[in-house]
Amino acid sequence: MKKEDILHVYQRATFGMTPSKYKKEENRSRIEVVQDLFAASDKIEKLKVETPELDEFLENYSERNDRKKLRHLIQESRSKTIEFNSLWLDRMATSDAAFRERMTLFWATHFVVRSRNIIFYQKFNNTLRENALGNFRKLLLVVTQESAMLDYLNNQQNKKGSPNENFARELMELFTLGEATLYKEVDIKESARAFTGWGHTFNGHFVNRKKLHDDDEKTFLGKTGNFDGEAIVDIILEQPECAYFICKKIYQYFVNDTINEAHIAEMVKVFYVNYDIEELMKFVFLSDWFYNQENLGSKIKSPIDLLVGLKKVVPVSFNNDKQLVYVERLLGQLLIEPPNVAGWPKGRGWIDANTMMVRLKLPSVLLKNGVIAFDVKGEFEDSFEEFNKQSNLNRKLNVTVDWNQFSKNFNLLTYQDITDLLIRCPINNGTKEFLKNLEQVDKQEYCIQLMSLPEYQLS
Repeated sequence: MKKEDILHVYQRATFGMTPSKYKKEENRSRIEVVQDLFAASDKIEKLKVETPELDEFLENYSERNDRKKLRHLIQESRSKTIEFNSLWLDRMATSDAAFRERMTLFWATHFVVRSRNIIFYQKFNNTLRENALGNFRKLLLVVTQESAMLDYLNNQQNKKGSPNENFARELMELFTLGEATLYKEVDIKESARAFTGWGHTFNGHFVNRKKLHDDDEKTFLGKTGNFDGEAIVDIILEQPECAYFICKKIYQYFVNDTINEAHIAEMVKVFYVNYDIEELMKFVFLSDWFYNQENLGSKIKSPIDLLVGLKKVVPVSFNNDKQLVYVERLLGQLLIEPPNVAGWPKGRGWIDANTMMVRLKLPSVLLKNGVIAFDVKGEFEDSFEEFNKQSNLNRKLNVTVDWNQFSKNFNLLTYQDITDLLIRCPINNGTKEFLKNLEQVDKQEYCIQLMSLPEYQLS
């Protein structure tokens, strides 16, 4: 397998190859490389922040006398969600099961939720992680029963006689079929009736509330019966349009923003048989067209791709979780706060004059004690002024950089190796001359400058 092809599949599947992998993967066949990616992701390790006080409270909750404590713990939950954001980013950068983490992130951009309840949020996140490479039917079904999803799309309020259509609409439009002509408004209404009664307990366990379920006959996508939510899921999966919709999303995420209908048709043929996610992804990574020239270095890195990739090159950690939240928001993708149920922008939507400037400066800001402007505010932040007062920090990021580990990682790599490892598209001649002069300095500075190039924004 060619070196550029190995680098390509690792970039798309694992946020970039580590220096230690770079030498080991040379002169291996495509099937060996791809099999190793999947084998490394067999291990499923849940991601969890410690919340002992909240766990105990939920176990013994009494509505009569615990409202004051509940308000306090909601605030604690907010800070724990910010902590979870940091743990998740670190996991993506350091996990041996990096492809499972990549797939977890993909499904989090597909099945979008927002929750300030850390118990609900991390349970949802771990459900994605556990099922990321399994069967899509199971993934879809367990996601529909997650407390974070039931809350976010209002199915907790969906009951017989007063159906809430929000979840039923997004299930088809955003999660399975797209904005298709296959279903009509009446199908959304009938689907909503089928999901009546689906909710969760106070501590987040799924419950099917029979007394709130509409058990009358329903007609959905041409079929009639006394359907519940699971039956609706099965009818949706019977539609080839569902397999097409998911394959198209995967193609645009892992291959190219510009779709190739012939390639997607091949994917659908594999996926529609039994909706096996792992089988589909192996097919993609083993296909000749995945390595076509037009797909190499063709995608703009998402902000999370950028941060995770940078952390894989230089081990760097934020000493203040809230600062990471600010940086993610400046870049345009806060993991714990999608802008809406449709999720974050894609492709060129990641780049504007402001975000591009932040992207190009970020390596120096993080690794050379630079200054960054915090001028954003959102659900999980105070104003910068209040944050600055509380943390006694200026606009410098409080990070720890492990340059010793960096030196060990890059010791055996030449400057050309490093360039090949970090840059996935052609570099113009002027930049090549600039980099030649840097080769006389040191590898630390060389990597910082490489990651500050516009070319580093592509994967």
